[in-house]
Amino acid sequence: MIRSPLVHRWIALPAAAVLMAGVAPAAAAETDGGTEPDPAVVLHWNEIAWRTIGVEGMKPPPVAQLYLGLVSTAVYNAVVTVEGGGEPTLRQPRVDDDASSDVAAATAAHDVLSSFFPASAAALRADYDAWLAGIRDGEGREQGVQAGRDAAAALLAAREGDGRDAPITVPRDAEPAPGAWVPTPPAFAEFTAPWLGTTRPVLLDSPEDVPYDGPDALTSEAYAADFAEVKAMGAATGSARSEAETQTALFWSDNPPRQYQDAMRDRAVRHELDVLETARMFAAANAAGADALVVCWQAKLDSDFWRPLTAIHEAERDGNPDTTPDPAWASLVPAPSYPEYPSGHGCVSSAVATALEELFGEDELDMTIASRASGVTQATRDYDSADAWIDEVVDARIWLGIHFRDAMDDAVAIGREVADRVVDRWFECED
Repeated sequence: MIRSPLVHRWIALPAAAVLMAGVAPAAAAETDGGTEPDPAVVLHWNEIAWRTIGVEGMKPPPVAQLYLGLVSTAVYNAVVTVEGGGEPTLRQPRVDDDASSDVAAATAAHDVLSSFFPASAAALRADYDAWLAGIRDGEGREQGVQAGRDAAAALLAAREGDGRDAPITVPRDAEPAPGAWVPTPPAFAEFTAPWLGTTRPVLLDSPEDVPYDGPDALTSEAYAADFAEVKAMGAATGSARSEAETQTALFWSDNPPRQYQDAMRDRAVRHELDVLETARMFAAANAAGADALVVCWQAKLDSDFWRPLTAIHEAERDGNPDTTPDPAWASLVPAPSYPEYPSGHGCVSSAVATALEELFGEDELDMTIASRASGVTQATRDYDSADAWIDEVVDARIWLGIHFRDAMDDAVAIGREVADRVVDRWFECED
């Protein structure tokens, strides 16, 4: 597919204003680096990362996922440099055997977050000083601080000029052609963070390496079938959805990056992952999720494809005799403000689920995911396989009325491909 130089539009669901207490605040055990590293430091700083990125920073979900990928990668690089058992994703100095990986992890997270979110620097410094107060002075502490600083410095240097927040606008014709994305009610918001499709990936060499074929032609039978499905199953009123299907749809209308951080912290505690396993899990899943969204946003820029709401309202313009307009049709939830193809939720969810399954083994995910979305009656759901998790997400986005199935299927393929590349290259566990 030829990728156009256009840039995108996007809108995100609002970040949650409340932090889930998945892990008690980590009070560092008094140590000079000679005791067993405590994985709680990684969980604690993941919570702080979400607070900084999603709550204080108010980053929309796709942008939040990018920053989670960057912070998690820096933490992993700090930990693996101290602990061994793998290679950091960026070159940095080796450290003495006495170095504390706990201190390295906290330092890397603090330094990266403080640089990216200077408005939160004072709160982050207070968090860091309070945690570090429990670590006795000594060679382990000093070497751990240095390892963390090195990991953060390498990450920050690698991100210079990476295209974040570039002032990209997307031209739109006064009378957009059939199939072209336009802002949808009720917000009529422009494309959020179009720069995400042109920014440098976290770990992929290039988003161009991941293929996608674009949305189905408006005049095709496949498009007509997808149109009929979302029109019937995704309507706010008069839908063919069952109550169980409506509940699944609503469950997956929450903020996925936050849901997945909560779920990974929960899994790490239940399975008693060590510090390296914990750091690897967050880095692999979050970097894969971030890079899948970079590919996804590039595809959104290329396709600029309309949402089901617009498609159903304006079906008389699509040239397909098998589609019928309904100007009164509304989706179960408002559509996010960016082009429909491919699904951002599909990309990030399939990438995270696939990365975790590759780390832990097929049918061994054991993930408990919670939703705070309005109207949800079952607060948590359990998943033992990536397929079960992803299949629900695919159906849910159609039942919400905001995606065609083609956009979901292609998003899943993107996420899986990205996760395969990221895990195979950087996170294969050493025996």
